[in-house]
Formats: sequence, structure tokens, C-alpha cells
Amino acid sequence: MAHIDYYFATLSPFTYLSGTRPAEVAARHGATITYKPLDIMALFSRTGGVPPKDRHPNRQEYRLQDMARRAKVVGKPLNLKPMFWPTNGAPSAYAIIAAQNTGGDVATLVEAFGAACWAEERDISQDDVVRDCLEKCGFDPALAEKDMLTSAETFGKNLEDAVNAGAFGAPFFITDDGQRFWGEDRIADLDAHLAGTL
Repeated sequence: MAHIDYYFATLSPFTYLSGTRPAEVAARHGATITYKPLDIMALFSRTGGVPPKDRHPNRQEYRLQDMARRAKVVGKPLNLKPMFWPTNGAPSAYAIIAAQNTGGDVATLVEAFGAACWAEERDISQDDVVRDCLEKCGFDPALAEKDMLTSAETFGKNLEDAVNAGAFGAPFFITDDGQRFWGEDRIADLDAHLAGTL
């Protein structure tokens, strides 16, 4: 059975635009998927990347154009400059880690946090938003505070795993045969790889 490690950041617009497609691809091919939320700014600094605000204006302008185009392609609403971005992504990441440990529809939860930030003008660092996203996706909202030490350790380990596995951005998909796919626009390539056609 194939496996996908899915490295992402709840603050990433391209993670949001990925929606539940990574899970759908995994299901289509009978693959398992592990969700690995991480600190994207730390990943950038560890792998030669630059936070969006520090990029050359040419890159910043292209990013906004690309975000708008990709939102249209996938049919999702997107605020290019959301009110609560950047913010602290750790609380939402911890909730995802706790949810994955209990079982359930993690894909929908990842999508809910992305939508909260990029479409609903909500601050995903706030407890009430985290709890609401958990509840909306069928999880116990108390998971937001459950075993936070384990979640924090996993969050840190995910960053190390990402660096060691060759990831440098989000979303980033790595299959158990070592193939790496970076970006929401590479999900189709991941699908084709798992189908054996790429």
C-alpha cells in the first residue's frame, strides 16, 4: 500500500486551495496519508526560502496573481490579503495533530482552517475559532486543549522530518518511494504517479 506524507501549513493559501484533494487522491489509489502540519516560516529559513513579506516585489506580485488564478481554477473563494494573516499557526496545527491521533476526517479539518483564514476573515490562532472548526468537522472541540505537549512535540518533529525528507514549501507531498511534489498545482502529478502513469 502506497503512503503519502503531507507537509503543510494552516497559514498557507496553497494548502487551503488544495482542499480535500490530497485525501481524495490517496483514497483513489488505496494509499494512506499522514498529515504533518509545520511552521512554514521555520521551514523557509531552514531550506533557503524567504517569507513572503521579505521577497522581491516581483515575487510578491506574482504570488498574488498566482493565488487569484489558482482560486478560480479550483473554485474557492480567496481573500488575497486576509485580515488575520500572518498569525500564529500553532494552535490550529496542534488541533489537527490531536484530531489525527483520535481518527476522523482530518482532510475536512485542514480545509476548514484554511477557509477560516483565507475566505472567512477569522483568526485561526484564537481558541474559539479552533474549537469551532473542530466541532464543524465532527471532532470534539475539547481536542483544542488535549495533550498539547504531545502535539507541540509532533509539530516540532514534523519540521525536522520535512527538512530531512527534502521538503521546502507547502503543500509538499512525499510518497514512500521518495517522489516529491511541491504545490497545490502538483496534486494531479501526485495522482498520476500513484496511478503509475508518471
